[in-house]
Amino acid sequence: MSRVGKYPVELPRGVQVAIAGRLLTAKGQLGELKLQLTEHVEAVVEDGKVTVAPHGEARQARVMWGTTRALIANMVKGVSSGYTKSMEITGTGYRASVQGKNLELSLGYSHQVVYPIPEGIKITCERPTAIKVEGVDKRLVGQVAAEIRGFRGPEPYKGKGIRYTTEQIRRKEGKKK
Repeated sequence: MSRVGKYPVELPRGVQVAIAGRLLTAKGQLGELKLQLTEHVEAVVEDGKVTVAPHGEARQARVMWGTTRALIANMVKGVSSGYTKSMEITGTGYRASVQGKNLELSLGYSHQVVYPIPEGIKITCERPTAIKVEGVDKRLVGQVAAEIRGFRGPEPYKGKGIRYTTEQIRRKEGKKK
């Protein structure tokens, strides 16, 4: 029995979920997301809740039961309140700015790193050393934040690079004389 899948997903005010065949659509004030359901699970919308149930007792059905429920819960939260990842840039001369549909990063390389902002993502820089990635799709927000961090991850000696605001960098001691 799935510990995650057995709980129904509560629908907050202003969120509508519709199921047409195997396509589940969630609409809210921030946007719309779609999910293609597998043949191993069945989803039902009734009185403000989405309930997911497996088809049979097959292993794949039990695996997809909890996964589908978690994906639906992420969609509902995304269209109602959205997702945010905040990052900090540390280092002398390291900075970021949004120019049109591109994020321009100065990270100590001989050139500027230009990252095109994907559709459905909003990136803001409150100050030159802070980046905020916002969006409706949890997976896409995390992927974009990971790609930005991948340009110059934090190094353990001085902590220079791009890190998440909640991330703790394990610092190492430098050379001894």
